[in-house]
Amino acid sequence: MSQPPSDPYYSQPGSGAPYGSYPPPQQPGGYPAPQQPGGYPAPQQPGGYPAPQQPGGYPPPQQQSGGYPPPQQPGAFPGQGGQPYGDPSLPPAKKKSNVGKIVLISLAVVLVLCLGGAAIAFFAVKDEVKETVDATKTRVVAPATLAGRAKSTDPALLNGAKQLETELKKSLPDATSTVGGFYGSAAKKNLVMIAAASGLNTNPTKTLDDTIKGAGQSDVQLGEMKKVDAGPLGGEAKCGDAEAANVPLGVCVWSDKGSLGMIIVYFKSGDEAAAELPTMRGQIEQKS
Repeated sequence: MSQPPSDPYYSQPGSGAPYGSYPPPQQPGGYPAPQQPGGYPAPQQPGGYPAPQQPGGYPPPQQQSGGYPPPQQPGAFPGQGGQPYGDPSLPPAKKKSNVGKIVLISLAVVLVLCLGGAAIAFFAVKDEVKETVDATKTRVVAPATLAGRAKSTDPALLNGAKQLETELKKSLPDATSTVGGFYGSAAKKNLVMIAAASGLNTNPTKTLDDTIKGAGQSDVQLGEMKKVDAGPLGGEAKCGDAEAANVPLGVCVWSDKGSLGMIIVYFKSGDEAAAELPTMRGQIEQKS
């Protein structure tokens, strides 16, 4: 029988086998594996030599000792992102809500500026007595509810409503009445803004088109405004889709001999706004 190669760990006393306890020459195999103390290796495991790459009990020096994770990835500590528990980078929900309201109010003011500034034909001529008399019978009001939505009591939106009316009165000094307000809830994505004025409107078609043109030149991304049913009060009306600050809008504008008005339904489409226009206008515009 040929002798096996010498055990690479034969001369290392640190293996745990005391000197003098080598197996007899007829049973080569060097030291028994540390995990099998006491006695010689079993006959069915001839040689007794552990594979060089797996020396009995001696892990390769370059490997991490068992049970310890790599230093750069400590198991109990947060990763390199610097956010240990939860996600503190996310702002509180309340803060997001307040920011949203500010955006909505700012948008409303921009649109009213367009409404007032573009309505050049509004109250321009008063030489026809009948038209003047008819116009004086028209008023716009802020109803207690608008198409089932209660008037907003949010302080920020109430302040926004005051800004709407102030801008309307400034832009249309000859108006017999003006109104601006918010109805519903932004949190529930059921918010409506109204802005309207009454007075002699000698050219409803031109006033309507000028108002839409002015809105399209603002920061609002205004789509095609299509003619829709103006409702039992008559006149002309157009509605369409719009977007501002990533908020979808349904915008409708109406114009008749005695009034000009706009409704903006936030988070809705132009078709959805058009479906509610006759009801809303009927609650805003009053004729005696």
